[in-house]
Amino acid sequence: MKKILREHIEKLIPLTDDEFSFVLSHFSAEQYDKNDFIFRKGEKVKNCYFIISGLLKLVYDDKDGKQHIVSFALEDWWESDFSAYFSEANTKMSLQSIEDSITFSLSLKNYHKLSAEFPKMQRFFLNKSNTGHIASQHRILSFLTSNARERYDQLIKQYPLLVQRVPKTLLASYLGVSRETLSRLSH
Repeated sequence: MKKILREHIEKLIPLTDDEFSFVLSHFSAEQYDKNDFIFRKGEKVKNCYFIISGLLKLVYDDKDGKQHIVSFALEDWWESDFSAYFSEANTKMSLQSIEDSITFSLSLKNYHKLSAEFPKMQRFFLNKSNTGHIASQHRILSFLTSNARERYDQLIKQYPLLVQRVPKTLLASYLGVSRETLSRLSH
């Protein structure tokens, strides 16, 4: 597990063994069974999560009880309700495991401590934040400019493993289509 986190960080910044030990000391390993909630709508979001193994979904439930998949997170990805995490507010979303999952969690306090005491990690976090922001903008633009077929084709091209691992009902919610429409698109 430690090796996975180190390799992930070292894609962007080199670390000595001592530096990695210092970084690792700020994280906590956590395990979740399939369907466990990591946090639920209305709760404080205390951590962001780096996924070692498994699959998570970030979900927004609207006032009519309809579930909207905001994002999925596979191995080597980060996930949280970052708005609630950084503002120390209650979340408007829920984070749930789709598969048995192992994560490294990072509290906001430890995020700030790492950023202040180890500038390399501040650069790492900035890069991850920028990458996530860009991905979110691409997803928004996809909804504004692409039809269901184009969104489905983009998803398959960009994340082929995700499509194989996520139940069709959840994929349909992520794409903003009905389960029936997704069935037509996938044939």
